[in-house]
Amino acid sequence: MDRYQVTGMSCAACAARVEKAVSGVPGVEACAVNLLTNSMGVEGTAAAADIVAAVEKAGYGASLQNAQSGQSAEPGVPADTETPKIRRRLIISVILTAALVYVSMGHMMFSFSLPAFFEGNHMALGLCQLLLAGAVTVVNRHFFVSGFKSVLHGAPNMDTLVSMGAGVSFAWSVYVLFTMTRGDLPEQEMPQLYFESAAMILTLITVGKLLEARAKGKTTSALKSLLELTPQTAVVLRDGKEQTVSAADVKAGDLFVVRPGESIPADGIVTEGESAVNEAMLTGESIPVDKAPGDSVSAATINRSGFLVCRATRVGEDTALAGIIKTVSEASATKAPIARLADKVAGVFVPVVLGVAAVTFVVWLLSGQEVSFALRRGIAVLVISCPCALGLATPVAVTVGSGLGAKKGILFKTAQSLEQAGKTDVVVLDKTGTVTAGEPAVTDVLPAQGVSEETLLSLAAGMEQKSEHPLARAVVKYAAEQHRTPAKVSDFTALSGSGVSAVYEKKELLAGNYAFISSKTDVPEQMQASAEALANAGKTPLFFALDRQLLGVIAVADAVKEDSAEAVRQLKKLGMRVVMLTGDNERTAKAVCTAAGVDEVIADVKPEGKFDVIRELQKNGRVMMVGDGINDAPALTAADTGVAIGAGTDVAIDAADVVLTRSTLLDVPAAIRLSRQTLRRIRQNLFWAFFYNVIGIPLAAGVFIPLTGWELPPMFGAAAMSLSSFFVVSNALRLNLFDIRDPRHDKKRKPPKAAQIKEKGEPKMIITVVKIEGMMCPHCEAHVKEAIEKHFNTQSVTASHEKKEAVIVSAEAPDEKELAAVIEAAGYRFVGIGE
Repeated sequence: MDRYQVTGMSCAACAARVEKAVSGVPGVEACAVNLLTNSMGVEGTAAAADIVAAVEKAGYGASLQNAQSGQSAEPGVPADTETPKIRRRLIISVILTAALVYVSMGHMMFSFSLPAFFEGNHMALGLCQLLLAGAVTVVNRHFFVSGFKSVLHGAPNMDTLVSMGAGVSFAWSVYVLFTMTRGDLPEQEMPQLYFESAAMILTLITVGKLLEARAKGKTTSALKSLLELTPQTAVVLRDGKEQTVSAADVKAGDLFVVRPGESIPADGIVTEGESAVNEAMLTGESIPVDKAPGDSVSAATINRSGFLVCRATRVGEDTALAGIIKTVSEASATKAPIARLADKVAGVFVPVVLGVAAVTFVVWLLSGQEVSFALRRGIAVLVISCPCALGLATPVAVTVGSGLGAKKGILFKTAQSLEQAGKTDVVVLDKTGTVTAGEPAVTDVLPAQGVSEETLLSLAAGMEQKSEHPLARAVVKYAAEQHRTPAKVSDFTALSGSGVSAVYEKKELLAGNYAFISSKTDVPEQMQASAEALANAGKTPLFFALDRQLLGVIAVADAVKEDSAEAVRQLKKLGMRVVMLTGDNERTAKAVCTAAGVDEVIADVKPEGKFDVIRELQKNGRVMMVGDGINDAPALTAADTGVAIGAGTDVAIDAADVVLTRSTLLDVPAAIRLSRQTLRRIRQNLFWAFFYNVIGIPLAAGVFIPLTGWELPPMFGAAAMSLSSFFVVSNALRLNLFDIRDPRHDKKRKPPKAAQIKEKGEPKMIITVVKIEGMMCPHCEAHVKEAIEKHFNTQSVTASHEKKEAVIVSAEAPDEKELAAVIEAAGYRFVGIGE
């Protein structure tokens, strides 16, 4: 997505005009204009020059955003140059308007005394009001310039309404002032002038603009706080010497040092030293994480204690922090589906209001009222109407919601994903790495009679440390945690029949499954029963024997995460149907489900089968898929909302709509809560925007005068218009007070009236795994993905330089020769089609 900065927009009508103009440019596939940040996101192949030209033709300005240009700290956070200008205009306007109100109304309403030369001199009073109101008009000429330009381009906006309201008041007052020169007015009679109304309208609207600008600035505070985390300098090791350089000059492969209290300048791997690193700015987790050689570190995290030497792996725009900033920025640039109605109304709002004002004026004239009265009603209609509230209702809530999520380690890639997450009916959880830790761990140690636990662990660790099997590593790790010294063994050999052997003090040491060990020695019935119970609980019992005598059993399992059960409980409290989907066997899957509190399990499912299962579940409502592996990518793509655990593969993260950087399942219900609260704020804002105009416009037009006598002066209408936008923005800012991890107020969502059923004629998707050599970084991944999508009709393409493969989901399998040609043409080596 290319992002542009747009200038000259003042309301939703402007945004709708720009969006319509750019959408008509050949090659533009999608366009979303954000009134909040005065930015625009464009997808497609259209040239930047053509897009800029289309915006300029519509009467506005545009420029392609460039983080290097200095115009903006980062896409989505433009430098605030308008607020100081608005503040200066407001100060001058308030001073001049106060003087004008004193001259025009002070002596009548508050019995203030006027200078002697004004006594009985109506013309002098009128001329003084003319000069003061004229000065306010000049100070706020922006409204007139913008409003006039928009009319010339056939797209009247909010500034048109304001300038017409103030301009008509001013012009009518000038006309009345000229009539006073006839000299036929009674000496004590002062004609009704509306100079103070014109000045008050402009001043109050400027007050609203300043309040709106300040509140809008707070909505992007989350993004700005992320930007402030970006390190400015780094200490690198070059030729064995420390050099302080700009963080932007750090290159992949450089060694950099980080002292206690310093910010880490780039993503990297620890090569020397140990420390605790505060990663709260990226994950929301306040407890520091211990780091040792081989562990990864992320840019902008804080080194708390030790001295670290790290090797940079990702720098600049490739770091995790840069990815988060880009995700939040792009989410703010997209539009939520709920905003479509507001966009349609905003496109015709101003012309309709102009028509209503004209009709109001004519109707009151025809009813026998004076011209001044009819003008007041028409002007009130113009200045009370507020398209800004409509335009801000959705983007401010989306920006605050996505920013709050980023602070808490939950990244929504689009406004649509932020909206859809809260509407979920079914949550599907992958097992390995999502519900479970993703790596085996020792759960039970059962020594045989006459054998101590210390002896069993020592001999088991001595044998298994020779093996590379994941289960063996779990045994060795557990023994180390229990401070057991591995026994010294020799002649380690892997045997057929699921077993291994070694020699300990000239005795044969054996390890393996029940079938293997029972063929070498006798296993007591009690031990057999215990092992069977462990197997039924989804654990893998490993038997150990020395010199044909049973030593005992060590059970290993992919343990359920500590917070998984609580997360599942919270999801159920939110009204979710929770299903676990796994390729593991049914017995193991059911054991994990029991431990985690999941009621439904679908086991023995291959990756392509997961895609079909998601499609089937979607017949019962909206589905959220939570996974972390490359085998989950097709299911993440198929689901209404795909959620990737942050510790998962790049492919899964690329395919997902939401990314959890903390890798805890508790963030799934947190994401749903945040989505629901954001959607609630959007609905409140839209209701207020529509309700305000539906009630305010008839009130201003005088509809209630015959019934109740209610009459709305134009200046009160201007005040109401100013406060309406401020209310919408302030309501969205209330999201920052919401605790997304507090389950106390969770409520079940009402079931959908009709299931979101996919068309039955939808073709079955085919998953193709392509092995590729030559990808080195995320840019390579994007290049491969773009090349494949350009030449083949695909539903999704995800590439991983770490796995050296790309996963293609399509209705038809791509031709292998053609696929090879596309990969080679992109500059990479096609290895073949994998499984």
